[in-house]
Amino acid sequence: MDEKRKGLLYVHGAIFLFGGTGLFAKLIDLPASDIILWRSLLATLVLLAILLLLRRPIRLQQRRHFPLMLICGLLLGSHWITYFHSMQIAGVAVGMLALYTSPIMTVFLEPLFHGKRPHLNDVLCAALVFFGVVLLVPDFSLENDITIGVCWGVLSAGLFALRNVMQRHYLQNYGGDTSMLYQSAVAALLAMPLVSANPAEFDGEILLQMVLLATLFTAIPHSLFAG
Repeated sequence: MDEKRKGLLYVHGAIFLFGGTGLFAKLIDLPASDIILWRSLLATLVLLAILLLLRRPIRLQQRRHFPLMLICGLLLGSHWITYFHSMQIAGVAVGMLALYTSPIMTVFLEPLFHGKRPHLNDVLCAALVFFGVVLLVPDFSLENDITIGVCWGVLSAGLFALRNVMQRHYLQNYGGDTSMLYQSAVAALLAMPLVSANPAEFDGEILLQMVLLATLFTAIPHSLFAG
């Protein structure tokens, strides 16, 4: 299989698995920050085990890549927290639709990293997409849960887009699994001060859901997407 087809397969596979993450925002009865902490910690352990078993490189190539990984990890963790918070407030469908403004934001951000301006066609497409998102808002009031959820979802999309552009622009020499190892660890540190639930009180169902979220719906798709 040539590299182009392999890349498309990875991206489509990642997007398919991304679609399942929204279910856990409702299935797991915990605050968004708690879900993200355990999601990130478990994903970090899974990725570390995979890298060690396959004997893939773990160390970063240059010192200047450490702050870049840190920034990308903070963006990724913030994206996860705001995304899950959006779905818990406004529902899974609204949160996911707001998140899919991310490709449009990428269209605006990508040229800036290359010292260029966005194309007019891209601007027009972006306007149509944002108009569609506006139609989701029943009332332009911060007292409305749908409105608040859409705002959190759009913020999450912006954070995700910025992280992805930085990943491609500055850290493209790293495999997706290596990048996600560092960034999920940073995301766990970000969520740690916000945790409120005691993990000793988790039942078997929550633990199973956390493991599925961290492996099948986090470590695997984000590694495919980042790679």
